[in-house]
Amino acid sequence: MTNVGELKTSITGLLGFAAAEEQVLLTGRPDSEDGSPEHWAAVPLIAHNTDFKSQQVHRLTAISNGQTPEDFAEVDHSSDQTYRRYSVLEPGLVAADSMRVTSELIDGLRVVSGEDLFDPSRNPWLKGRQLWLQIVVRGFWHPTGHLADYYLGHDQPDRAVAMATHAVAWARYLGVPDAARGMASYNLACAQAQAGSLQAAADAAREAVALNPELRGKIGTDPDLAPLRDSGILDPAGVI
Repeated sequence: MTNVGELKTSITGLLGFAAAEEQVLLTGRPDSEDGSPEHWAAVPLIAHNTDFKSQQVHRLTAISNGQTPEDFAEVDHSSDQTYRRYSVLEPGLVAADSMRVTSELIDGLRVVSGEDLFDPSRNPWLKGRQLWLQIVVRGFWHPTGHLADYYLGHDQPDRAVAMATHAVAWARYLGVPDAARGMASYNLACAQAQAGSLQAAADAAREAVALNPELRGKIGTDPDLAPLRDSGILDPAGVI
Protein backbone atom coordinates (compact mmCIF):
# COMPACT_ATOMS: atom_id res chain seq x y z
CA MET A 1 0.00 0.00 0.00
CA THR A 2 1.50 3.32 -1.09
CA ASN A 3 -1.59 5.55 -0.96
CA VAL A 4 -1.15 7.64 2.18
CA GLY A 5 -4.84 8.25 2.69
CA GLU A 6 -5.67 4.55 2.47
CA LEU A 7 -2.83 3.70 4.84
CA LYS A 8 -4.01 6.21 7.43
CA THR A 9 -7.56 4.94 7.12
CA SER A 10 -6.55 1.33 7.65
CA ILE A 11 -4.30 2.13 10.62
CA THR A 12 -7.07 4.20 12.19
CA GLY A 13 -9.27 1.12 11.97
CA LEU A 14 -6.66 -0.99 13.77
CA LEU A 15 -6.27 1.62 16.51
CA GLY A 16 -10.03 1.76 16.96
CA PHE A 17 -10.28 -2.02 17.21
CA ALA A 18 -7.72 -2.20 20.01
CA ALA A 19 -9.31 0.69 21.90
CA ALA A 20 -12.78 -0.88 21.65
CA GLU A 21 -11.48 -4.18 22.98
CA GLU A 22 -9.89 -2.36 25.90
CA GLN A 23 -13.24 -0.79 26.78
CA VAL A 24 -14.93 -4.18 26.52
CA LEU A 25 -12.46 -5.65 28.99
CA LEU A 26 -12.78 -2.76 31.42
CA THR A 27 -16.58 -2.88 31.30
CA GLY A 28 -16.75 -6.65 31.77
CA ARG A 29 -14.08 -7.02 34.43
CA PRO A 30 -15.09 -8.17 37.94
CA ASP A 31 -15.78 -5.38 40.43
CA SER A 32 -12.99 -6.75 42.61
CA GLU A 33 -10.07 -8.28 40.74
CA ASP A 34 -6.77 -9.51 42.08
CA GLY A 35 -3.68 -9.29 39.93
CA SER A 36 0.07 -9.65 40.00
CA PRO A 37 3.10 -9.00 37.79
CA GLU A 38 2.63 -12.55 36.50
CA HIS A 39 -1.11 -12.14 35.79
CA TRP A 40 -2.05 -8.52 35.31
CA ALA A 41 -5.53 -7.35 36.28
CA ALA A 42 -7.55 -5.40 33.71
CA VAL A 43 -7.07 -1.87 35.05
CA PRO A 44 -3.25 -1.87 35.27
CA LEU A 45 -3.01 -3.69 31.95
CA ILE A 46 -5.04 -1.06 30.10
CA ALA A 47 -3.16 1.73 31.90
CA HIS A 48 0.11 0.23 30.67
CA ASN A 49 -1.24 -0.03 27.12
CA THR A 50 -2.23 3.62 27.29
CA ASP A 51 1.23 4.66 28.46
CA PHE A 52 2.74 2.80 25.52
CA LYS A 53 0.41 4.57 23.09
CA SER A 54 1.13 7.95 24.69
CA GLN A 55 4.81 7.48 23.93
CA GLN A 56 3.92 7.21 20.25
CA VAL A 57 1.80 10.35 20.55
CA HIS A 58 4.86 12.10 21.97
CA ARG A 59 6.91 10.95 18.99
CA LEU A 60 4.35 12.16 16.46
CA THR A 61 4.18 15.51 18.23
CA ALA A 62 7.96 15.78 18.09
CA ILE A 63 7.95 15.09 14.36
CA SER A 64 5.29 17.75 13.86
CA ASN A 65 7.45 20.24 15.75
CA GLY A 66 10.68 19.26 13.98
CA GLN A 67 12.15 17.88 17.19
CA THR A 68 13.80 14.64 18.28
CA PRO A 69 11.68 12.77 20.85
CA GLU A 70 13.11 11.47 24.07
CA ASP A 71 14.06 7.83 24.39
CA PHE A 72 11.78 5.64 26.47
CA ALA A 73 13.09 2.85 28.65
CA GLU A 74 11.99 -0.73 28.18
CA VAL A 75 9.20 -1.78 30.53
CA ASP A 76 9.82 -4.75 32.79
CA HIS A 77 6.40 -6.40 32.84
CA SER A 78 7.49 -8.68 35.68
CA SER A 79 8.43 -5.76 37.95
CA ASP A 80 6.34 -5.51 41.10
CA GLN A 81 7.03 -1.77 41.26
CA THR A 82 5.78 -1.26 37.72
CA TYR A 83 2.67 -3.29 38.37
CA ARG A 84 1.83 -1.49 41.61
CA ARG A 85 2.20 1.91 39.95
CA TYR A 86 -0.53 1.02 37.47
CA SER A 87 -2.74 -0.98 39.82
CA VAL A 88 -3.58 1.97 42.11
CA LEU A 89 -5.22 3.94 39.30
CA GLU A 90 -8.96 4.55 39.31
CA PRO A 91 -10.81 2.39 36.73
CA GLY A 92 -12.94 5.23 35.35
CA LEU A 93 -9.86 7.36 34.78
CA VAL A 94 -8.06 4.49 33.07
CA ALA A 95 -11.02 3.96 30.73
CA ALA A 96 -11.18 7.66 29.88
CA ASP A 97 -7.43 7.90 29.34
CA SER A 98 -7.50 4.92 26.99
CA MET A 99 -10.00 6.64 24.71
CA ARG A 100 -8.34 10.05 25.02
CA VAL A 101 -4.85 8.83 24.12
CA THR A 102 -6.18 6.70 21.26
CA SER A 103 -7.89 9.81 19.90
CA GLU A 104 -4.64 11.75 20.22
CA LEU A 105 -2.79 8.98 18.40
CA ILE A 106 -5.32 9.04 15.57
CA ASP A 107 -5.06 12.84 15.39
CA GLY A 108 -1.26 12.57 15.21
CA LEU A 109 -1.52 10.00 12.45
CA ARG A 110 -3.91 12.22 10.54
CA VAL A 111 -1.51 15.17 10.30
CA VAL A 112 1.85 13.40 9.86
CA SER A 113 3.19 13.43 6.32
CA GLY A 114 3.38 10.42 4.06
CA GLU A 115 7.11 11.02 3.72
CA ASP A 116 7.55 10.68 7.47
CA LEU A 117 5.38 7.56 7.57
CA PHE A 118 7.33 5.73 4.87
CA ASP A 119 10.87 7.13 4.91
CA PRO A 120 12.74 6.42 8.15
CA SER A 121 15.76 8.40 6.99
CA ARG A 122 13.81 11.59 7.67
CA ASN A 123 13.89 10.76 11.39
CA PRO A 124 17.18 9.01 12.24
CA TRP A 125 15.94 8.12 15.73
CA LEU A 126 13.65 5.59 14.09
CA LYS A 127 16.82 3.57 13.36
CA GLY A 128 15.58 2.40 9.99
CA ARG A 129 12.09 1.45 11.15
CA GLN A 130 9.08 2.77 9.25
CA LEU A 131 6.97 5.12 11.34
CA TRP A 132 3.63 3.78 10.14
CA LEU A 133 4.50 0.30 11.37
CA GLN A 134 5.66 1.66 14.73
CA ILE A 135 2.23 3.25 15.15
CA VAL A 136 0.65 -0.13 14.44
CA VAL A 137 2.96 -1.81 16.96
CA ARG A 138 2.15 0.58 19.80
CA GLY A 139 -1.51 1.18 19.00
CA PHE A 140 -2.63 -2.27 17.87
CA TRP A 141 -0.15 -5.15 18.10
CA HIS A 142 1.06 -4.47 21.63
CA PRO A 143 -2.35 -3.79 23.23
CA THR A 144 -4.18 -6.67 21.56
CA GLY A 145 -1.34 -9.02 22.48
CA HIS A 146 -1.70 -8.00 26.12
CA LEU A 147 -5.47 -8.38 25.96
CA ALA A 148 -5.09 -11.94 24.69
CA ASP A 149 -2.58 -12.62 27.48
CA TYR A 150 -5.14 -11.34 29.99
CA TYR A 151 -7.83 -13.75 28.79
CA LEU A 152 -5.38 -16.63 28.68
CA GLY A 153 -4.15 -15.84 32.18
CA HIS A 154 -7.71 -15.69 33.49
CA ASP A 155 -8.84 -19.05 32.14
CA GLN A 156 -10.63 -17.66 29.10
CA PRO A 157 -8.65 -19.19 26.20
CA ASP A 158 -11.67 -19.22 23.89
CA ARG A 159 -12.08 -15.48 24.42
CA ALA A 160 -8.41 -14.88 23.63
CA VAL A 161 -8.60 -16.87 20.41
CA ALA A 162 -11.89 -15.28 19.37
CA MET A 163 -10.53 -11.78 19.85
CA ALA A 164 -7.33 -12.55 17.96
CA THR A 165 -9.32 -14.20 15.15
CA HIS A 166 -11.51 -11.13 14.93
CA ALA A 167 -8.40 -8.93 14.77
CA VAL A 168 -7.06 -10.92 11.80
CA ALA A 169 -10.40 -10.63 10.00
CA TRP A 170 -10.58 -6.90 10.78
CA ALA A 171 -7.05 -6.31 9.45
CA ARG A 172 -7.96 -8.17 6.27
CA TYR A 173 -11.17 -6.18 5.90
CA LEU A 174 -9.27 -2.91 6.31
CA GLY A 175 -6.74 -3.95 3.68
CA VAL A 176 -3.78 -3.08 5.88
CA PRO A 177 -0.28 -3.72 4.51
CA ASP A 178 1.08 -7.24 4.81
CA ALA A 179 3.50 -6.42 7.62
CA ALA A 180 0.62 -5.29 9.85
CA ARG A 181 -1.57 -8.23 8.88
CA GLY A 182 1.32 -10.49 9.81
CA MET A 183 1.33 -9.00 13.30
CA ALA A 184 -2.35 -9.82 13.70
CA SER A 185 -1.70 -13.39 12.56
CA TYR A 186 1.22 -13.61 14.97
CA ASN A 187 -1.00 -12.69 17.93
CA LEU A 188 -3.49 -15.31 16.77
CA ALA A 189 -0.76 -17.95 16.63
CA CYS A 190 0.29 -17.12 20.20
CA ALA A 191 -3.28 -17.30 21.50
CA GLN A 192 -3.98 -20.57 19.72
CA ALA A 193 -0.72 -22.13 20.90
CA GLN A 194 -1.47 -21.23 24.51
CA ALA A 195 -5.03 -22.51 24.11
CA GLY A 196 -3.74 -25.86 22.86
CA SER A 197 -4.84 -25.54 19.23
CA LEU A 198 -1.40 -26.37 17.88
CA GLN A 199 -2.13 -27.06 14.23
CA ALA A 200 -4.20 -23.89 13.92
CA ALA A 201 -1.41 -22.00 15.67
CA ALA A 202 1.16 -23.38 13.25
CA ASP A 203 -0.97 -22.28 10.30
CA ALA A 204 -1.29 -18.78 11.77
CA ALA A 205 2.46 -18.65 12.44
CA ARG A 206 3.23 -19.59 8.84
CA GLU A 207 0.88 -16.88 7.63
CA ALA A 208 2.50 -14.37 9.98
CA VAL A 209 5.98 -15.07 8.61
CA ALA A 210 4.77 -15.10 5.01
CA LEU A 211 3.24 -11.66 5.48
CA ASN A 212 5.97 -10.23 7.71
CA PRO A 213 9.28 -12.12 7.40
CA GLU A 214 10.81 -10.07 10.24
CA LEU A 215 8.64 -12.05 12.66
CA ARG A 216 10.53 -15.28 11.96
CA GLY A 217 13.04 -14.65 14.73
CA LYS A 218 10.33 -14.01 17.32
CA ILE A 219 8.49 -17.17 16.35
CA GLY A 220 11.62 -19.13 17.10
CA THR A 221 12.01 -17.67 20.60
CA ASP A 222 8.66 -16.42 21.93
CA PRO A 223 7.63 -18.29 25.11
CA ASP A 224 3.99 -18.14 23.98
CA LEU A 225 4.90 -20.37 21.03
CA ALA A 226 6.88 -22.86 23.12
CA PRO A 227 4.08 -25.46 22.75
CA LEU A 228 4.67 -25.43 18.99
CA ARG A 229 8.42 -25.85 19.35
CA ASP A 230 8.01 -28.55 21.99
CA SER A 231 5.61 -30.44 19.73
CA GLY A 232 8.08 -30.41 16.85
CA ILE A 233 5.79 -28.38 14.62
CA LEU A 234 8.25 -25.50 14.86
CA ASP A 235 12.00 -25.60 15.16
CA PRO A 236 14.19 -22.94 16.82
CA ALA A 237 14.87 -21.35 13.44
CA GLY A 238 11.21 -20.61 12.81
CA VAL A 239 8.34 -22.11 10.87
CA ILE A 240 8.69 -25.50 9.19
